[in-house]
Amino acid sequence: MRRPLRLAALALLTAACGPTDGASGSGGGTIVVGAGADADALLPPFYQSIQGRTVGELMFDRLADIGPGLNVIGDAGFLPRLAQSWRWSPDSLTITFALDPRARWHDGAPVRAGDLAFAFRVIRDTANASPVVANLGNIDSVVVLDSLTAAMHFARRGVEQFYHATLIVPLPEHRLGAIAPGAAFRTHEEALKPVGSGRFRFVSWTPKERLEIAAVEDHYRGRPQLDRVLFVISAPAAGYARVWAGETDFWEPLPPNIVAEATPYPHVRVITGPGYEYGFLAFNLRDPRDPKRAHPLFGDRELRRALTMAIDRSAVRRATFDSLAFDGVGPFVRAQQTADTTVTQIPFDSAAAARALDALGWTARGGDGVRRRGTQRLAFAVHVPTSSPTRMQAATVIQEQLRRAGVEMTLRALDFQTMLAERDAGRFDAIMWTWRSTPSPSGLRGTWASAAVSGSRQNISTYENPEFDRAVVEGLGATDLPSRKAHLRRAFQLIIDDAPAVWLYEARNIAAAHRRLRIPAWRSDAWWLTLGDWTIDPAQRLPRDERPATP
Repeated sequence: MRRPLRLAALALLTAACGPTDGASGSGGGTIVVGAGADADALLPPFYQSIQGRTVGELMFDRLADIGPGLNVIGDAGFLPRLAQSWRWSPDSLTITFALDPRARWHDGAPVRAGDLAFAFRVIRDTANASPVVANLGNIDSVVVLDSLTAAMHFARRGVEQFYHATLIVPLPEHRLGAIAPGAAFRTHEEALKPVGSGRFRFVSWTPKERLEIAAVEDHYRGRPQLDRVLFVISAPAAGYARVWAGETDFWEPLPPNIVAEATPYPHVRVITGPGYEYGFLAFNLRDPRDPKRAHPLFGDRELRRALTMAIDRSAVRRATFDSLAFDGVGPFVRAQQTADTTVTQIPFDSAAAARALDALGWTARGGDGVRRRGTQRLAFAVHVPTSSPTRMQAATVIQEQLRRAGVEMTLRALDFQTMLAERDAGRFDAIMWTWRSTPSPSGLRGTWASAAVSGSRQNISTYENPEFDRAVVEGLGATDLPSRKAHLRRAFQLIIDDAPAVWLYEARNIAAAHRRLRIPAWRSDAWWLTLGDWTIDPAQRLPRDERPATP
């Protein structure tokens, strides 16, 4: 059953490689982007979901963007955005940014150096609980020198100083400065209808239904080729059907088991590239009912290791992705420069898993086949988002594998927004999750380091190991690549041995695009970064492509 999927996928992927690159077309028009889940936030300091990041990075310009070479070492290859230029101090501990005097907020106000300093204060304010703060520990201050010049001071030199500087996305202080920090900031009207600086401006947002952005006509970097982009949120099955029907122009990520379904539709092009997303089964190490206590099951490191041994991750990957993914090996992806696939894994060994569970006292089995220790059953629930068929498929395979080991894992399917709320509140035993990485490994600090080190709440397992924290800090702070890789290898080995999660897969980046779209460049790490230069084949324009009246 697997070979037809591979052949169908190969035919489509090969077809995608030619016309996607370097094609041209007329400007204007509207594209519809399908999504299985809604954005969690639109302001850069607050979004964590890929949907929020997509829209936010289209509406807000950074100081500079990573170039097509995806280099995050030093500043080579970075493309100027709000920062027209920059210069380093002789000791490399200060970067002075000169802002482009043409840059304007979407309400017409000029972008000023004070907006950069304001964004830094918003991120550093602990009341705002910004996930970005985890990567800014090396930045001491942002000082306004004049209206268009700001100096960013660092505590120490590092290979990713410049990359970390660009994570501070200027915010319009004249609109957001009066908002009190905390939860109210995220829900304020200015945060839900943001005024940005990017090539697309906010138009409307109906939560869980659709979100619209439009071209900024007089943008300092040039007007986007497209007029509008509509993000339409729907259940995946309905979303795929709209792609096949030509009602939706783009969908990403496209699950591998759906790729073959595109074969009968000549208007659909499948695009693939290196993956930046890794999937895992995360254990909650804290008790959902009392976070001050260890989880009654997963607080036990040896039990987590035994459960990992009972899961055949290769079988999970094959059943979910066929040949369009790699086995997961840790909290990183192969496309990152610091990836290390030689770290020692906890092997799949059902016999060894059974012996380990016996040694831990989980010996007796009831009539339901579930192991028991005294009166306690070895049972737990796992949260799975309904917006992700791949995670549901993977969870189903794991459920059967654990059942054979005498473990009951109940699947709890939730819509994405509910699942986010449950995740953030720690109200779960285990969760099927993914992280979308960047070319930089610095996200490791926010997603897996302890809260004391990261300052972030993204560590959903609440994993804590001082040795891991130290290795991450030393690795990210190293000034040469060999030292960086050596420290991070130690961090990877520590977290794999501690098993706060089962590293399941690293998915290739797969998208479905209507052939009417002309895509001049493809970014596997973040496809939307080139969206302003996408065009529509003039011979395939639709009624929705007629330019709307300017508001």
